[in-house]
Amino acid sequence: MSRSAHPAGPRYADVLPEGHYSGPPTDLNTLDPKVWARTVGRNTDGVATVGGLEVTRLAEEFGTPAYILDEDDFRARCRAWAEAFGADADVFYAGKAFLSRAVVRWLHEEGLNLDVCSGGELATALDAGMPADRIAFHGNNKSPEEIERAIRAGVGRIVLDSFQEIVRVAHTARELGVRQRVQIRVTVGVEAHTHEFIATAHEDQKFGIPLAGGQAAEAVRRALALDSLELIGIHSHIGSQIFDTSGFEVAAHRVIGLLRQIRDEHGVELPEIDLGGGLGIAYTPADDPREPHHIAKALHEIVTRECESAGLRTPRISVEPGRAIVGPTAFTLYEVGTIKPLDGLRTYVSVDGGMSDNIRTALYDAEYSVALVSRTSDAEPMLSRVVGKHCESGDIVVRDAFLPADLAPGDLIAVPATGAYCRSMASNYNHALRPPVVAVADGAARVIVRRETEEDLLRLDVG
Repeated sequence: MSRSAHPAGPRYADVLPEGHYSGPPTDLNTLDPKVWARTVGRNTDGVATVGGLEVTRLAEEFGTPAYILDEDDFRARCRAWAEAFGADADVFYAGKAFLSRAVVRWLHEEGLNLDVCSGGELATALDAGMPADRIAFHGNNKSPEEIERAIRAGVGRIVLDSFQEIVRVAHTARELGVRQRVQIRVTVGVEAHTHEFIATAHEDQKFGIPLAGGQAAEAVRRALALDSLELIGIHSHIGSQIFDTSGFEVAAHRVIGLLRQIRDEHGVELPEIDLGGGLGIAYTPADDPREPHHIAKALHEIVTRECESAGLRTPRISVEPGRAIVGPTAFTLYEVGTIKPLDGLRTYVSVDGGMSDNIRTALYDAEYSVALVSRTSDAEPMLSRVVGKHCESGDIVVRDAFLPADLAPGDLIAVPATGAYCRSMASNYNHALRPPVVAVADGAARVIVRRETEEDLLRLDVG
């Protein structure tokens, strides 16, 4: 299917984008399974489908923009992570990527644990029925109220992020008559190959207690001396969107060096080590993420080898995939509005969402793919920039992409791999209404997070 082309900007033969596109376009109608959820395809009419449902039908029923989540894909990824690490390790889904009551129930049913980092995430987890002993509570500045609620609920572990927090958690646990299980988050001086703003293991940042200068060792001394705390292990997180395990190898070497120091000084071998999350996904076909079983095998080998070298028993490993589970399972569905060709540059394609539903391009210079999904087209590729409707020049969804030159207002386009952080970081900038999350499975669709309304906005405005 094709429409007559409107006056457009340069085609691929005329200009190449700078920096953000890895090569020439191939078939613009192909939905590469590397970046799309597992049940996504096209029907005989060229309309994209997910879970057996046409995106045109989803747009009619739920409106746009909307996050469309493939429930079968989400569950399959949960199972893949659980099976890869096995019964001798723990997989904690990082709730910050995307959390809702439905997601909590899916995690529970698929046997995964849950990592939360705020009172709101904890409330969602408990309300949806996640057993508290399968919850880990993170955060660099947990309030006394959050700490008390977590301990009262019986969370399985609290990850201590500072010397002050050691005191706060110990005091609250003592007041409640509880011996709280804790880990200490350490920064190991490993800066993963990632964006500066999402690299979290070098010393100059807000998370954790540095190994450098003996600070982490001192934190361990203080935690072991407090009867209301049960120190079960060390936690490390080296960054996000990581595609190899070399950074984990360096981090594990340093963390296990601390475990050896703890054994030598205190006669205690801590039973657990948490290597965090941060494993990358494919946002574009150029990305090459590893499968869970490859990651599990590599991390087990790294930890086992380091422990054997240190003369330690191998501790139980924990990991915290969030993006790696939910990221690939969803796409954002938009309707095309204004199309603005700029001679000799590119064509700006405006959609009915933008940085309010996906801030990552503006925040991290993140790269995404995009496709026309309401039909196919035989038109030649058009160098495009997909932008939102906000009053901000940085309101960019996909910086450089190729779309068909006959793209027209009213077409539906979709951006894959938006399951992680897009809804979690969504805002009401320009009083935009945050989109719904629509879960699709077995030919049926249901809203799991509803679209905001103007009444929702006005309800909070009490002036």
